[in-house]
Formats: sequence, C-alpha cells, structure tokens
Amino acid sequence: MADQNPGFSTLAVHAGATPDPATGARATPIYQTTSFVFEDVDQAAALFGLQAFGNIYTRITNPTTAVLEERVAALEGGTAAVAFASGHAAQLGVFHTLMEPGDDFVASNKLYGGSINQFNHSFKNFDWNVIWVDADEPQNIADAITPKTKAIFIESIANPGGVISDIAAIAKIADAAGIPLIVDNTLATPYLCRPFKHGAHIVIHSLTKFMGGQGNSMGGIIVDGGNLDWSASDKYPMLSKPRPEYDSLVIHETFGNFGFAIACRVLGLRDLGGAISPFNSFLILNGIETLPLRMEKHCANALKVAEYLSAHDAIEWVRYAGLKDNPYHALAEKYLDHGAGAVFTIALKGGYEAGIKLVSSVEMFSHLANIGDTKSLIIHPASTTHKQLSDEQKTAAGAGPDVVRLSIGIEDADDIIADLEQALSAG
Repeated sequence: MADQNPGFSTLAVHAGATPDPATGARATPIYQTTSFVFEDVDQAAALFGLQAFGNIYTRITNPTTAVLEERVAALEGGTAAVAFASGHAAQLGVFHTLMEPGDDFVASNKLYGGSINQFNHSFKNFDWNVIWVDADEPQNIADAITPKTKAIFIESIANPGGVISDIAAIAKIADAAGIPLIVDNTLATPYLCRPFKHGAHIVIHSLTKFMGGQGNSMGGIIVDGGNLDWSASDKYPMLSKPRPEYDSLVIHETFGNFGFAIACRVLGLRDLGGAISPFNSFLILNGIETLPLRMEKHCANALKVAEYLSAHDAIEWVRYAGLKDNPYHALAEKYLDHGAGAVFTIALKGGYEAGIKLVSSVEMFSHLANIGDTKSLIIHPASTTHKQLSDEQKTAAGAGPDVVRLSIGIEDADDIIADLEQALSAG
C-alpha cells in the first residue's frame, strides 16, 4: 500500500487507527480518563508550552478522540481536526478563534434553524454580528462584505431546504477578501462532498448526524483546510500575534498549515470547555466505518421516496436536488459525488394542519428533532426546529408553515413509501 493512496472506504475504516500498542486491541480503546501521567517535569513543561505534542487533560486532547479527529481530517482532505461536544460547540470554537467584539460575518439565510438562532442571538452576547444574504447569488455575498467581516458561512446542503451552495464561486469571493469560507458539511458528509476541493478553508460537522449515523451520540468537529495565510493581515490576531499565555508564541508562524486547528484547540477548546467525551468519540468512530455504505443506501432511498412524493396528489412540491427538475440539480451534479443526500422537504396542499397531521400519522418514521439516523425521521420545522424564527425567516430558510422535513433512513424503500402512503391517506 506504500505506493497507493487509500480510497475513501479504506480511510473510513482505518484512518488514524492502529492496534493498541499496550494490549494489541484492534478496536480503538475508550480512554475514559480525565488526565494523563507525565514522563517527567521537563515533558510536562514542554506539553504546557506547546513545545511538544501529547496528552495533558481530556478537555484538550484524548487518545480516542485523536483517532476520530485524524479520521475525519483524512476523509475531508484537511490538515488537522478538533472534535467538540456538538456541532454548535464546534461553531462556537470556529468563531471564537476568528472574531473580536464588533466584527461581523456573512452567512447564507438558508441554514439550520439552530444555527440561525445561535448567530442571531447567542453570538450577539459576544458582539459578533451576522449579515444575512441570499447566497443563491454569490454576488450578494461579495456585496455584503465590510472591513469588519471575518468569515463567510454556508452549508454544502442546507438544512432543511436542500439548497446546494456554489462553493467554488463563493470560495473565490472569500479568497479575494482574504477571509475564510466556512462550510457546514453535515448533510453531505465527505462521502458526497469535499469542500476543500472547491476552495473552502474550514469545514465543520455535527457528527451527531450522518457521520455517527446511529442517533446515539453527540459530537461536532472543525477541520482545518490549511489553505489560508492567517498572517497575511492583522485580521486574525489569535493566529498572527504573540500569545501571552504561551510565552509570546505566534500560532500560525509556529504551526503553519494546521495553525487554525491548533488555535481552536489550545485557545478555544481549552477555555470554552466544549469537549467531546471519549465514549462518544468511540461510538462515532464505529459509525464512520460504515459511512460509505450507509450514505449510498440513504441517497438511493431518498431519490425513490422523492420521486414517489412528487407524483402524490396530497403534495404541493418536493424540494430535493436529486430530482432533475429541481433548481439545484446542476449544482448537485457538480458538487455531490454520489447522490443528493437523504434530507429533503415537502409542502402539503393542506398547509400547516396537514403537516401536523402527517407527522402525527406515520408509524415507522420517528417524529423527532434529528437527522442522519439509520432510521427514517420526520418533523414539522415551523412548529419545532424553526419555531423561534419569524415567519419571514422560516420561509427564507425553507421551513414555511406547510413544510415537513424528511430524513430518509436505510430501511427498505418500499416500506418507507408504504408508511408515508398510509399517513397521507389517514382520515
């Protein structure tokens, strides 16, 4: 294998992992410990001074989590990764590293409702300000950038609306402005889309969703693309200026193309404290081993279900980029290698009440606030995940009152369709 680059499925199983040197265990052990014994005082000082890599405290690093980080970085084609307790914690870690009070960032208005809420409200407590744009037209992003803009934020596949972002066009705008393009790749996963290939600089995931895939563990991750010069300006002092807590060490100068990941770890994760548990890292690692198999089935099922619903008398429309008449179909073919994902929305002709009735009438589908599980999931966003948004924001995000979101699982497609048929026909 020395002369061959491993394929995606091989990386999903092996990246970052070797048999445990102490016991020979083939599965990555769960290092369920808070802290680690130092070899001597010199090693301890070197670890705390960032002069050596190693384990100090599980809030900062852990051997189980390190395998998870290396695996996701390999799958995405990044230089390094930092795992967090959730996708939201990872987002906070990214912006904590980039932003100062009074700064702004430009974000697509078609995002997961929790991200919209985090950006609109929680980030205001840090005096970080979001500028919302319709990212379907990349020029809107360029026009919104100000001298205080520190980043652009999009989703590769938007949740819940299924919007596909033109990553390469937006990356060019980010490069011209000297700021990072952050791509939330949760719905696509690296199996469908690898944003760094198209010019993105930072990728984040809610590992809770398709990466773990079992609906049993929370996690988030930041992946560093290693492709932005953080020292080209004074915009990012946490990376380009001496850090007083580390004897005036300059992180980007010292760590180069994985400096952003280091900053997220030793300046963000260390002090914000959003560490993932080793047990959750272990569960997500196991899930990632079957990611290619699951995503292939997810996508095949989703296309079949979307085609069925498109022809149903009770359905006003289906928004799924895998359908040829979808306005994002061409972008899906450009950016998504193996299908258009497994999450899409439908609008029912009966409006809000029909949406509520559908989620109340399914039997095999689970009515809950999650996506990316092996099981098929359903929710009415306007009354749940996007409830805190205004009506205008709900509509802009693709979560209007008549909309239902489906996350198609890996059951037999005929059984998924049968459950929807009986629910849509329920009196």
